[in-house]
Amino acid sequence: MKTRNNEIGVDEYYHLFNRGVEKQIIFLDDRDYARFLFLIIYFQSPVNFYNLTRPITSFVRRRTFNINEEKVVKVIKTRIVKLNAFCLMPNHFHLLIQEVEDNGIAKYMHRILTAYAKYFNTKYHHNGHVFQGAYKFKHILNNDQFLYLSAYIHKNPKAYGDYPWSSYLSYNKKNSWPELLVIDDIGGQFQTTKEYAEWVKNSSAKEIAEELREILGEC
Repeated sequence: MKTRNNEIGVDEYYHLFNRGVEKQIIFLDDRDYARFLFLIIYFQSPVNFYNLTRPITSFVRRRTFNINEEKVVKVIKTRIVKLNAFCLMPNHFHLLIQEVEDNGIAKYMHRILTAYAKYFNTKYHHNGHVFQGAYKFKHILNNDQFLYLSAYIHKNPKAYGDYPWSSYLSYNKKNSWPELLVIDDIGGQFQTTKEYAEWVKNSSAKEIAEELREILGEC
C-alpha cells in the first residue's frame, strides 16, 4: 500500500480539504479566517514568520497583511507548493494546490494545520483535536476537472460573488496576492476575468458533479 506522500506527484494538482472535528465551527470570527488565510498563503515556503498578531490585525483592519516585499519574494523563490484557489467556510476549507517539491504538500499541510490548531486551542481554551483527522486529498486527473474544481470551490458559499474568504474575488477582479496566488493556470484559459466569472456562474451543479465524480470524496 502506498503512503500518503508517495501518492502525490510533483507538478500535479490536488484538491485538499478538511473540516472541524464532529463538524464543529473552526472559524468563529474574522481574525480566525485571517489567521488561516495567512497560513495558506505564506506557508507555501519554509520561510518562518514571527509575531503573526501584527499582519493579522492589519488584514482585519485594512485587508492587507502588510508583509514586506523582500519576504514575499523569498517565499515565492523557495515555495514547495503553489496555491491556485481556496475557500474557507465556517467549519471546513477547500484548497487547490500544485505540488512543486517532493513531499511539499505533506509539509505544507502539516505546518498549516498544526499552527492553526495551536492558535485555536489557545484562543478558545480548547483541548483535543481541531480538525477531523488528517486532511483529505484527491488527484485532479484532467483539465476539465481542474476547471470545474475551481468553480466548485468558488461556488461553495451561496453569495460567492462577494464572499471575502475565497480566491474568487482575485479571479474576478484584482489578484490580492500576485504570484502567491497563482491564478493564471485557470484564469489564463479565459479571455477575460468576466468570461471566467460567466463560466463559473453558468456551470451547473450537475455539470460540476459529473466532471468531479472521480476526484471528489466526502467534503
